[in-house]
Amino acid sequence: MIRKLHHNAYRCQDSEQTREFYEDFLGLPLVEAFEIRQTKTGRDTRVLHTFYQLDDGSCLAFFEAPGMPFEFKQQHDFDLHIALEVAKPDLHLMFAKGKALGLETRGISDHGFIDSIYFRDPNGYVIELCAKRDDHDDQMDPAVNGAREKLARWTAEKAGSDA
Repeated sequence: MIRKLHHNAYRCQDSEQTREFYEDFLGLPLVEAFEIRQTKTGRDTRVLHTFYQLDDGSCLAFFEAPGMPFEFKQQHDFDLHIALEVAKPDLHLMFAKGKALGLETRGISDHGFIDSIYFRDPNGYVIELCAKRDDHDDQMDPAVNGAREKLARWTAEKAGSDA
């Protein structure tokens, strides 16, 4: 069965600008980059695939595909964001670092079980750094938090409003 996340992959506009954000700013090391010149089906292409590693060994990966249409847009938090866990002191350090560099930096947001800050990467993706609260694991335990019941209530209320 599924063991853990190996990588998520996203498009990027410029691999070097993306590297500067993920490696230089966030501190995620570039661990692999390879060029794809031909797809497995034999189609000629020109793509660079890069991987930035988190402490658990998983990666955020990016494809730069010049000439291949893709709509880059400023993502809204509710549409798409990437949330990465940090220690509480690092949350405050990264907040100050983002502000000092003039990056779009939002937060610190209290979500009850985590505190979060937000940046926007060079591709328009929202990057959330979050620090767990002391009771995080209890709040994320479906045996006591009623997650299924909350989803069922949401679904029923939504169906009622659609009628």
